[in-house]
Amino acid sequence: MRLMKGLRAVVTGGAGFIGSYLTEELLNRKCQVTVVDDFSAGSMENLACLTGNSSLKVVREDLKNPRKLDKIVKAHDLIFHLAANPEVRVGQTAPKVHFEENVLVTFNLLEAVRRSEMEKTFVFASTSTVYGEASEIPTPEDYGPLIPISTYGASKLASEALIASYVHTFGLRGLVLRLANVVGPRSNHGVIFDFIKKIIADPEELEILGDGMQEKSYLYITDLVRAVVHLTERCLEGSGKTAIYNVGSKDSVTVKEIARMVAEEMDVSKIRFRFTGGVDGGRGWKGDVKKMQLSIKKLLDSGWKPQYSSRRAVELTARELVRELRKS
Repeated sequence: MRLMKGLRAVVTGGAGFIGSYLTEELLNRKCQVTVVDDFSAGSMENLACLTGNSSLKVVREDLKNPRKLDKIVKAHDLIFHLAANPEVRVGQTAPKVHFEENVLVTFNLLEAVRRSEMEKTFVFASTSTVYGEASEIPTPEDYGPLIPISTYGASKLASEALIASYVHTFGLRGLVLRLANVVGPRSNHGVIFDFIKKIIADPEELEILGDGMQEKSYLYITDLVRAVVHLTERCLEGSGKTAIYNVGSKDSVTVKEIARMVAEEMDVSKIRFRFTGGVDGGRGWKGDVKKMQLSIKKLLDSGWKPQYSSRRAVELTARELVRELRKS
């Protein structure tokens, strides 16, 4: 399918880790792309390989207080909403951040879509954390009730609800993607990045938050981008309902295993691990889901499958991030 060829796409957060990869793929598929980013986390460096592409436009815009959003949205067919504050731990000290940067921004974007009075397809990057502490592992899309244990998860679930209501009320197409932990080059937060930075600072001892037995699924960035494009094209063919898909890999790894992989990649395999013990039964922090594994049966049945396992995704990311960070 090449339904996206020639379409005009907005990518919010397009200068960030995931957004920059998606922007590159959309341009490869001959889309006209407008990146909307406030550059609080994103960087033009992430888009460096696309400099000079006449099909790319980059707009600096704070979506909490947008000024140009109506004009931008009206001129485009596809809205890929990736802009968010992804740091779960922020919720412990500044929950307002997740409300403003995740919920309010989503509302502002949906309002611009509504005011455009034109048919749009709205693709939203949600998260596995909307499930909270799921009792069913792997967790399918129809699991419930959804009870997030972090303000980050709550903000994403609130955004999902807003999107579903706007799709039903105002005739949009909606696609909600509940993502596992996405990893790869250009990522600048998360457990792999944190471990590398800590080992560079102290190659003899690595602090590990929690008991190290937190176990989660990891998805390599190129697998994610393939899934986004695949599901967007299915959405373009479908009805105006909200489609929800889990996007992840078929396995999971523990934090302790990730620490070992990063240590081996950095040639410090004899490093001491110091576990903090964490909170609430070994979590790294309040709101840290202890075990996450998404059921991706629905996505597999649609004709997509991941190229990389969680373990392989972590290994590749550790190798690439070590190379990047040692250069800097």
